Amino acid sequence: MASRTLTSLEWSSARLLGDDVPAAVRELKAADGGELQVHGSIGLVQTLLAEDLVDELRTIVFPVVLGRGKRLFEGGAAPRTWETVTSATTLTGAVMAAHRRVGEVTTGSYALDDA
Repeated sequence: MASRTLTSLEWSSARLLGDDVPAAVRELKAADGGELQVHGSIGLVQTLLAEDLVDELRTIVFPVVLGRGKRLFEGGAAPRTWETVTSATTLTGAVMAAHRRVGEVTTGSYALDDA
């Protein structure tokens, strides 16, 4: 668990990542184990994006413009090309999508799939 305030955890299978979160995440990714997930911490996601440690992004985009707030891709994200692997639209118009990292930046197209 990444935390700026906790010094210990109650869960037996959990561990604190420490001060060097990118190094700890690299170590976890290199080890055998399940997937790593981040829920609700834009600062942590921005750090992991800047360190090129994100393999897949799952986003939900709501059809609302607030005009202010935190930005996911605000400065520092490693330039990468992503492919959309799944997408769905909810009954209220929110778009849920999963994007997998492909590699270095390539240009895209506005062409639509005829399927």
